[in-house]
Amino acid sequence: ELKALWPFIIISITYLLFTVTDGAVRMLVLLHAYNKGFTAMEVAVMFTLYELMGAVTNLAAGVAGAKWGIRATLISGLLLQIVGLGMLYGWSDDWSKDEAIVYVTIAQAMCGIAKDLTKLGGKTVTKLVTPEEKQERLFKLVSALTGYKNSLKGVGYFMGAALLDWSYFAAISVNIGFIIVALPFAIFGLTTQLGRVASKNITLEAVFKQSDNINYLSLARLFLFGSRDLWFEVPLPFYLRSAEGLGWPRAAVGALLAGYIIMYGQCQSYSPQLVLVPLKQSPPNKWVCILWNAVLAICPIFMGAMALTSVYDEPGDSNTGKVVTLMIGVFSFAIIFAVNSAVHSYLVVKYAEGNKVAMNVGFYYMANAFGRLTGTIISGALYSYVGSNVNDGLAACFLASLVFVVIS
Repeated sequence: ELKALWPFIIISITYLLFTVTDGAVRMLVLLHAYNKGFTAMEVAVMFTLYELMGAVTNLAAGVAGAKWGIRATLISGLLLQIVGLGMLYGWSDDWSKDEAIVYVTIAQAMCGIAKDLTKLGGKTVTKLVTPEEKQERLFKLVSALTGYKNSLKGVGYFMGAALLDWSYFAAISVNIGFIIVALPFAIFGLTTQLGRVASKNITLEAVFKQSDNINYLSLARLFLFGSRDLWFEVPLPFYLRSAEGLGWPRAAVGALLAGYIIMYGQCQSYSPQLVLVPLKQSPPNKWVCILWNAVLAICPIFMGAMALTSVYDEPGDSNTGKVVTLMIGVFSFAIIFAVNSAVHSYLVVKYAEGNKVAMNVGFYYMANAFGRLTGTIISGALYSYVGSNVNDGLAACFLASLVFVVIS
């Protein structure tokens, strides 16, 4: 039993160490850019290649994982993360905004490729170590790994914000240290055969030939994750930092975003035991997926409506109602979104064909990355240009999020 789970243990350790740096680098770039006077739209542009390269990488990684094994994609991902982080040392105060945007966007592209090369191993190994007849166990394994990954990403968010208060360069160095610790596990702990497919016709064209289940689930995933990133990735931290918004210090912004990600992660880990089993919805099917998607729509309606009321008119965080309603909306979204995500993550691995699991999962997470990319770009534009103040911009992001939830 332990021998069969060994690849799962090794990949989980590597993937989780990597994840801390993935959360941290997001906060480092976002808050450092805010400090330098970049707008929400400019920061959204910095993240475009991170998401776009993630989408492209998911396709290529699915093929690469099937051809050369998960070990190869995992090691490549870790090395590229070091390159992306290392590039951030070069972000100079002497550059124009345009020069900085181009440079940081390229550095983020490296991190985007790294994230999805690494994620492929984490997502596919659960299927490879679980017998076909043990679907309940598969659901729990997928939920646990995804949940812990998100919790550690939350730790990364806080770590990135807190280290930035100490030193920008030290923050980068600490993150590179995490990757250096993870590398030996991937290099020495895995076989080259893990995840490889014997078939010769592993091509990009084959990746696009998915079953209807995978296609529809991928489309739903695109809009589901777009609905979150329409307000979470750029508008929310900008609003929290802005004097017109809540005017919070960097560490507090990092702590809130970390709290969201950790709560989301833990809810995802325990959604089988706490939610779906008591409601007799485990292992879940498409109707469970639709039900929880519908429940999620309540959150952006509430948050968008509140942002347009007089409660939000007073700048800063002195109005308790403003802070409380925003927190209720944000954390309710985290909990319900976590159940949605757990159901999705299980269904894609369930629907994946045993010998093509890396390709199926790669295609699905390509849709995930396109959803994040779409949400991030639209959110930057809405927050920066809609209405006469930050409240109007934030409300527009929430209402766009509602549209995406409904489509999903």
